[in-house]
Amino acid sequence: MSNESIKAEQDLIQEGVESEVSTEEASLIDELTQANFRIEELEQLLADALAKVEEQKDSVIRAAAEVDNIRRRAAMDVEKANKFALEKFANELLPVLDNMERALQGTNPQDEATKAIYEGVELTQKGLLTSVAKFGVKPIDPQGQAFNPDQHQAIGMQPSAEFPANTVMLVMQKGYELNSRLLRPAMVMVSQGGPNQESATIDIEA
Repeated sequence: MSNESIKAEQDLIQEGVESEVSTEEASLIDELTQANFRIEELEQLLADALAKVEEQKDSVIRAAAEVDNIRRRAAMDVEKANKFALEKFANELLPVLDNMERALQGTNPQDEATKAIYEGVELTQKGLLTSVAKFGVKPIDPQGQAFNPDQHQAIGMQPSAEFPANTVMLVMQKGYELNSRLLRPAMVMVSQGGPNQESATIDIEA
C-alpha cells in the first residue's frame, strides 16, 4: 500500500472519529438544554406552589381572625343579653318597691296599731330587694351625698344650714340601677347651702 493510500485511510478514520465526537457533543448539549428547561419548569412550579401556600396561609389567618371576632361578638351579645334581659321586668317591679316604701313611711314601728304591718312590709321589702339584687338590681338612695346628675334628678333646691351646697338633703323617691345601668334616677331635693355658704344652682330640668 502506498503512502498516499495510507494517508487517505487515516484521514477517513479521523473524519469518522470527529464525526462521532460531534454527534456525542450535540447529544450531550441537547440533553443539557432539556435538563435546564426541566429545572426552570420545576423552579417555576415550586415558586407557584410556594405562592399558593402563602396565599392559603393568609386566607386561613384571616378566616381564623374573623371566626375569633364573631366568637367575641357573640360572647359579648350573650353577656349583654344575660345582664339586661330582666330590664323590662325590673321596671315593672319598681312601683311595687315604691309602694312598700310608702307603706313603711306611713306606719310607725313604735305604734302597736301599725307595728305588725310595718314589720311585715319591711320583711317583705328586704326579701324582695335581696332577691332582685342577685340579678343586679340595686337601689339608689343618695341621702346626704353630693348631687350626681347621672343618677339623681333634682326636683328643687332649698337653703339648708345642715347640708353643704349641692348635697342631697331629701330623697323623694329612690332610684334603681340594673348591673350599673340606670333604670330610674332618684328624685331628690338639693341643698343650696346655708347663709354663710356660697349659693349653688343646678339645672333641675336636666
